[in-house]
Amino acid sequence: MRPFQLGVLTTLLLASAAFAAKQDKDHNDAFMPGARDETELAREVRHQLVTLPYYGVFDDLAFRVDGSVVTLMGAVTQPVTKSDAENVVKRVKGVSRVVNNIEVLPLSPMDDGIRRAVFRAIYGDPALSDRYAFRALPSIHILVKNGNVVLEGLVANTMDKTIAGLRANGVPGVFSVTNDLVVETQGK
Repeated sequence: MRPFQLGVLTTLLLASAAFAAKQDKDHNDAFMPGARDETELAREVRHQLVTLPYYGVFDDLAFRVDGSVVTLMGAVTQPVTKSDAENVVKRVKGVSRVVNNIEVLPLSPMDDGIRRAVFRAIYGDPALSDRYAFRALPSIHILVKNGNVVLEGLVANTMDKTIAGLRANGVPGVFSVTNDLVVETQGK
């Protein structure tokens, strides 16, 4: 087996392990469409989160609904996004309490440079740019903390997931890449 093939195989195995770990979490990602039987409360929370003015490609918001209690999770680059998320969810009809577990990523010029470089690498790729770059909120989210990159979001197929991971891995200064992109299921 050539070294390149071994690297791709290793990347795919690590990505599938990360995907399996993500499925163990009991939460809803704000950027992913909800299930058809999702409650009205969850749909409204999702809508409020994705329409936040400062929510962008470098943020990841998720939530869990337990009765009338909503727990917010994820990571954001701006503290205002964390507080805004809590404030809009508190106003959703049927929510009695909000637990805000959103992490504010540390300020770092190095991480900011990596964010921009990974963004250019992923969304500048011709195979990905036409499908994902021209949306109001691109579906591939790029989280960077201390030089470590996590890709979150929804992609159409396994090839797009692999390409995004390879592009992120090729950025200078990146220590590690965790590819938690979810592949859309056919027939939804």
